Amino acid sequence: MRRLNDKLASAWTRIGPEMLPFADAASDHLPLGRLLRLSLFQVSVGMAVVLLTGTLNRVMIVELGVPAWLVSLMVALPLVFAPLRALIGHRSDVYRSHLGWKRVPFIWMGTLLQFGGLAIMPFALILLSGAGDAAPWVGQAGAALAFLLVGAGLHTTQTAGLALATDVAPEDARPRVVALLFVMLLVGMLLSALAFGWLLSDFSNLRLIRVVQGAAVLTMGLNLLALWKQEARAPRARRDEPAPSFREAWAELASDPRSTRLLVAVALGTAGFTMQDVLLEPFGGQVLGLSVSATTTLTALLAGGTLAAFALAARYLAGGTDPHRIAGYGALVGIAAFALVTVVSAVQSAIAFRFGVALIGFGAGLFAVGTLTAAMNLAKRSGSGLALGAWGAVQATATGVGVAAGGALRDAVSALAVNGSLGPALTGPSTGYGFVYQVEVLLLFATLVAIGPLARHAADRDEMAGSGFGLAKFPG
Repeated sequence: MRRLNDKLASAWTRIGPEMLPFADAASDHLPLGRLLRLSLFQVSVGMAVVLLTGTLNRVMIVELGVPAWLVSLMVALPLVFAPLRALIGHRSDVYRSHLGWKRVPFIWMGTLLQFGGLAIMPFALILLSGAGDAAPWVGQAGAALAFLLVGAGLHTTQTAGLALATDVAPEDARPRVVALLFVMLLVGMLLSALAFGWLLSDFSNLRLIRVVQGAAVLTMGLNLLALWKQEARAPRARRDEPAPSFREAWAELASDPRSTRLLVAVALGTAGFTMQDVLLEPFGGQVLGLSVSATTTLTALLAGGTLAAFALAARYLAGGTDPHRIAGYGALVGIAAFALVTVVSAVQSAIAFRFGVALIGFGAGLFAVGTLTAAMNLAKRSGSGLALGAWGAVQATATGVGVAAGGALRDAVSALAVNGSLGPALTGPSTGYGFVYQVEVLLLFATLVAIGPLARHAADRDEMAGSGFGLAKFPG
């Protein structure tokens, strides 16, 4: 394993530190090769997210003929475990196995859950489509179990993995390390989307089985490689120390009103940015008449805006800017972006629409980096697993609620518009979409109200002084 670390580090250093985003996250205690290897668990999580919400979503509806409402229900099932991330994080804070580990057992269990869900998923989907002689409920139960297992696994793996990264990184580099892992999640999603699209271009049930089960094997391999020799074993004395209960730890975290306010802001802002997740591409096709290939590029614009936000946020945070203020800037950018997208239907400008989509990704990136860095401050006062688990639980839950609410509101308002209940001026296809975008603007204004007092808090600014969140200089 040391030889593998040396090879990874040598390959990356040949490129040059100035060309490597987040190269300054490495340190003598956590070399770049080890850090990059640790980040592989985020690649597996990104692969699972793409598989659940993208590839299988389309395959089930188009190729397998599964009803859309049932597909939506299946995709939403992994969110059942999102609120448990705080509990998972706390358990990984206080757990001591007989081998002396506290994070590794949770990452391993999450990996097994992901592997099991992906292993049975293709067969369940084929039964769900009506193929085979089994009763319909067998396919439905199998698909539900598969999605639940993958969802539970990815939430467990990601929560414990982020906490492990926080443990092994020096305190001054922790925000940069966790942000690097966040970027690796995007990289995993991008590479997985391209790979799945290429492998399933010539679709067949057999190829689907091979691809999904190949993803299961790859998940196991990536996660094993990521956690190998990352966590030191605790001495026996530390393993025997009494640990606080989840209720006690949560009460301590919630006793600080700033913690509660931050989590409220995360919920409002995340919902405000994600209600459009399933609407932007249909909006571009239905309202602006864009082709399928044109709307597909919107995901790349969102991701590009997010990565640009990471680069800009790094410069400000490296200079000691309060992370709550960075999150507030993200909300402001989001307000401007949704206002622009709202008026696009009137001017029928595809260029303005694409610019607005990029701004949405940029604002969401600033907001995510700001709140994630602020959550790292919570980890200084409580367990890193609990703090990051609470952040992840609120973000994942708000994402699920936001996406579901966005689709429901769009359908409801569009139905009223078609029936003429909203008046003759609001009968076009853009009415439902515009209403959702305006709701998102209101949510982002509420986010500013929630996070504003935190940005003015002098204690937070003092805590962040000198903590640094710098990135290696981006090319160009």
